[in-house]
Amino acid sequence: MTNLAAGKCVPCRGGDPSLTEAEIADLMSHVPQWQTVTQDNILRLQRVFKFKNYAQAVDFTNKIAAIAEEEGHHPLIVLEWGKVTVQWWTHVVKGLHRNDFIMAAKSDELFDRSDGS
Repeated sequence: MTNLAAGKCVPCRGGDPSLTEAEIADLMSHVPQWQTVTQDNILRLQRVFKFKNYAQAVDFTNKIAAIAEEEGHHPLIVLEWGKVTVQWWTHVVKGLHRNDFIMAAKSDELFDRSDGS
């Protein structure tokens, strides 16, 4: 099985293709708690992470922000009491790229190491 969390994001350029449906289906098996959603006509990966309180949700949000900055790939993060919703997609390809699945796997790894419920 591919360890996506060990991967690194590679810079995308305009003209790079988004993933095909078959590629997405294959990669979804590596991040089973994520779902695809369409927002603004763009396919994205989304997961809702649940926590026992606001402080844990804030801590997780900050960890996601740090790894996003390190990888140069930035998500939409919605922080609420006891809940953090994360969406990954690649702006330049207007859809999903392997980088999004790498970052989803890294997000899962951060959650597994957190105090989430």
